[in-house]
Parts: sequence; C-alpha cells; structure tokens
Amino acid sequence: MTQKRNIALITGASSGIGEAFALVCAEHQYDLILVARNIKKLNILAARLTQDHAIDVSVRKCDLTVPDEIKKLTESLLLEGTPIEILINNAGMLEHGAFVDIPSETHQNILQLNVLALTAIASQLLPSMIARGHGRLLNVASIGAFQPLPSVATYAASKAFVLSLSESLAEELRDTGVTVTALCPGLTATNMMTQAQEKNHSLLKIPNLVISDPYEVAQKAFRGCLKGKTIVVPGAKNVLTCLLSRATPKWLVRRITGIFGRATLHQ
Repeated sequence: MTQKRNIALITGASSGIGEAFALVCAEHQYDLILVARNIKKLNILAARLTQDHAIDVSVRKCDLTVPDEIKKLTESLLLEGTPIEILINNAGMLEHGAFVDIPSETHQNILQLNVLALTAIASQLLPSMIARGHGRLLNVASIGAFQPLPSVATYAASKAFVLSLSESLAEELRDTGVTVTALCPGLTATNMMTQAQEKNHSLLKIPNLVISDPYEVAQKAFRGCLKGKTIVVPGAKNVLTCLLSRATPKWLVRRITGIFGRATLHQ
C-alpha cells in the first residue's frame, strides 16, 4: 500500500455496516485495510472503491474466531509499520434463540469474535497510536449493550462488554491524542439481521420503520468518531431507548425486555 493518506482498518468489512464504513471512509479519502473471512467479497469491494475514489485498498483474509489468525494479522501490520489512523472494530455475530438451544460452540464463537478478537486487536494496535500521539478507535457495540435481551442473551452481554471497555478506554486515554468511540446502533439492515429473520420468522414482523440503513449508521458513527464522541447512538428512537434503559429501574427493564424477548422465541 502506497502511503498517501490517513489509513482506516475495518474488520468485518465484506458486508453490512463494515462495508458501509469502507464506503464512508473512502468518500473521505482514507486509504483502507479491509479485513474479513470472505476474500472474494473483499476483492470486489476493494476494486470498486479504488476505481470510484482513487484510494489505496489492501485486503486481508482473516478468521477472527481463530486467535492464531488474529495474531498473524496484527503482527504483520506491526512489522509493516502501517500507521493506522482509525481502527474500526466492526466484526461481530449474533445468534437468535433460547440460550439452552444454542450450541455451546456458537456461544464461544460469539464471545471470541465480539469480545476477544476486538480486545486483542485493540490491545495490539493502540500502543502505536499512543506513541504517535494521535489515532481513533471505533468499536461497534449495540443498543443491546444498555439492557438484557432475552433471545440474544450472549450477544447482548458481549456488546455490554464492548460498551464498557470503550467507555473505560476513552477515559484512560484522555489527553493522549487517541480517542475511543462506541457505536451503538439499533436494528440495522445487515446480513446478520437477514439470517436471524430466516431462522425465526417471527422476526419478520419487525416493521421496516425501526430498521436502520447501514450507510446512514456508518456516516453518523464516522462523524462522531472524528469529533471524539465516546458514545454514538444513531436514530432518535434508539437514543430514547438507551436513555430510558439507563433511567428505568433494572427490574422493570428486565421485565419489559423479557416480555418482548420471549415473544420472539415463538415462531
């Protein structure tokens, strides 16, 4: 990659919000490092962004559920001395269903991807940002981080970790020149959402009005990240949901989310 501009690294860049982030960063003339398992999709996206925006795009095939592959990715980036200005930890997974009906391996993969991979990449790449005195870390959490969500319990718990980690790091790194932002989107039109709906048809009843567009989510997150905001919640309804979740007694939040969560388990 020829270094001409600031560089953004995006995990889970082959579709959904990750792909939208790639487009937004390209529009703002960032060179890109795109990371995902599907190298074919990454190459197609890279070719389109290179042609449309005259930027440099590097693709890295990496299965972030495999710790050794994460290590190889971060070690290669550090060896190359690539100065990443924005690290976007977007890769994640969700499994909808009763906790006891979901295989243990799936729970472990959710935690590996949503929590451990994100933490490992940040811990490896933040030191160089701190040493340079500037950089931005953007972690994708969820409005599910603000309350328990029966039917996606492990996912919600993993995103609560991401939010807590991001808020803690934002304060820990204050005055270092490195900012940390947690993006907390609501329901978004991604492959993850589509796959959940295909497995459970009750989710098809969710009105399109409450499902956000990935590009709009990425745009708002990018703007918030550049401003150094610690938490970005796209959409007025989602902001209200988060505010109510924090202001309402926890027992009542559990009861309400329990009613809706259990309802989605009945196809």
